Amino acid sequence: MGKVYRFLRRVLADAVGHFLSDDGWALASHVALSGILALFPFLIFATSLASFLGASAFTDTAVHVIFDTWPRLIAEPIAREVRNVLNVQRGGLLTVSVIAAAYFASNGIEALRVALNRAYRVFDTRSIIYCRLQSLGFVIIATVGIMAISFLLVLAPLALRIATRWIPELILVSGTISFWRYFIATSVLVIGLLAVHLWLPAGRRRFLDILPGIFLTLLAWTVGASIFASYLETFATYVSTYAGLASIMVAIVFLYIIAAIFIVGAEINASIIRYREGKAAERL
Repeated sequence: MGKVYRFLRRVLADAVGHFLSDDGWALASHVALSGILALFPFLIFATSLASFLGASAFTDTAVHVIFDTWPRLIAEPIAREVRNVLNVQRGGLLTVSVIAAAYFASNGIEALRVALNRAYRVFDTRSIIYCRLQSLGFVIIATVGIMAISFLLVLAPLALRIATRWIPELILVSGTISFWRYFIATSVLVIGLLAVHLWLPAGRRRFLDILPGIFLTLLAWTVGASIFASYLETFATYVSTYAGLASIMVAIVFLYIIAAIFIVGAEINASIIRYREGKAAERL
């Protein structure tokens, strides 16, 4: 028990200490602002690509995948504005505005890269061109992934109706579409966290090395989102303070909290790696 306590104390002290000394709060604000600025360009680019490829249900799927893991009071106003923006018809895929949207969407990925490099205490020597192309690759992969989900969600009710002809008992699961929607959104979040921790920052980390921080991020995300939602319902005065900007200000504050949690999760991973390396060096 004593060893576990000493391990946790050293890891937490190292992680929190480095977060505070390395401008973790400033990095969190950078990630939050970059994220909200990248959200609409990403959705504009993704919708244009999806329309070009014939994925007509993309908009609703993207809104659910992105916002179903947000508290309802925060997600609903932003999701409504997203639908208003995405319902505007745009030109062909390779227009200047769509290409610019893809570039600005990748800025959100670059903000995550900076935060992860600082948290994992690594210096990125890869070329700017490589990093930007990798970020654009993340944007495209995310778009294709949501498109695939939209196709599945369109086909799922049809497949269920056909299957119930042979297995009538399956009608009992037809009311669980909302459950599967939340399950898919959570799965996308987990896969996204795994991908950015593994491939965005410089250096190499094993799969097991990143799991503690990701688990902490998901746990703290759930608790923090619940607390913040309760605060909005009972104490917050954002509407009277920011008037028409209330929804965007609430989203920025929420993303700021989530970004800080995300960075601390990476700090925890880095601290555990440093602790294990120190113990290995002592045994030599």
